[in-house]
Amino acid sequence: MALAVVRSIDAPRRLRTAAELEDFEQELVDQYALASAGSGITDRQIVKERYVLFEFIRFLGEPVWTCQPGDADRYLVHLRKDRGLAPATVTGKAWVVAQFFDFLLTRYQGDIHALTGHVLVQPIDEYNRPPKPYTANVRVPPSDGEVETLFGAWRGALPQARKYLPAARDYLAASLWRRAGLRITETAMLDIRDWRPDLGELGKLHVRFGKGSHGRGPKSRMVPGINSIGELLQWWLVDVRHQFGDDWADPHAPLLPSERRDPVTGRCERIGTNALRNGLASAVQRWLPSWQSRLTPHGLRHYCASSLYARGVDLKAIQELLGHSWLQTTTGYIHVHDKHIEHAWAAANERVTARLTETTRG
Repeated sequence: MALAVVRSIDAPRRLRTAAELEDFEQELVDQYALASAGSGITDRQIVKERYVLFEFIRFLGEPVWTCQPGDADRYLVHLRKDRGLAPATVTGKAWVVAQFFDFLLTRYQGDIHALTGHVLVQPIDEYNRPPKPYTANVRVPPSDGEVETLFGAWRGALPQARKYLPAARDYLAASLWRRAGLRITETAMLDIRDWRPDLGELGKLHVRFGKGSHGRGPKSRMVPGINSIGELLQWWLVDVRHQFGDDWADPHAPLLPSERRDPVTGRCERIGTNALRNGLASAVQRWLPSWQSRLTPHGLRHYCASSLYARGVDLKAIQELLGHSWLQTTTGYIHVHDKHIEHAWAAANERVTARLTETTRG
């Protein structure tokens, strides 16, 4: 995406003609796009946000710096009532407008006042800011016993599988979702080189295609080989991976290959996410039918976070493991056992009693 060449907007001049006002407004939007590109937001996301901003400006019918909260009220009502947009879409557009005005207030509110005489305000405030859309499909994961039932039966059936290699591959992928909380796309994009048993005490898995926030590009992270991930990958690389093809010694080859061959190189292609998703669905249908059509790869990611938290792992550590930018996102992944609060309360009382006992003895 090519950005427009913009002139300085810091010069202390007054804008008088309609053309000057329009040019200045365009400069502000271009400067915001330039700052977004500098922060690492992808070109595609920048284009989407520019579209929203120009849509908002057209709705106003006045220069953007004249906008008041009441104007934003009318815009949001228009999106909901007149255009019938989904709550998530309205929230996304409101977020773009709010971010743009935060940018203007931080960098250019003095210049805007000097050039136009208007005092800039944030039109998306605490009263009209759309709440996060309610999602009825909360991904509460299965219990420990149900997960053990599924993976125990799945693992035991592998030697007798009609197609052993894809069955073993799908089992590996689902095990990474269960044990390390990987996303399905992150899993499919792993290469053989990404498993580093030489790093740390347990080895580390280099997730190079983690999800970036707010349209930013891939965000990589190192995932430690907890939950017996090292043993799982050792089994895969020593006993299984070489059976797919002779690219097993190439560090840049996909860790999870497809049975299909590249027509040019003759090597295995990378597995797609749909195939991995279908592999889990088939296993759930066979060995955990009560969760059929309900347990997804992302549901196992929630299970990973919940099981680690129940075992006493710190929330910050779980956040880093899952690759979340915000701790608040991680807390939404935690679904604890019904008695977890009671157990925590009892443990806290025991600690207080122990301290009082020690003080009395002293």
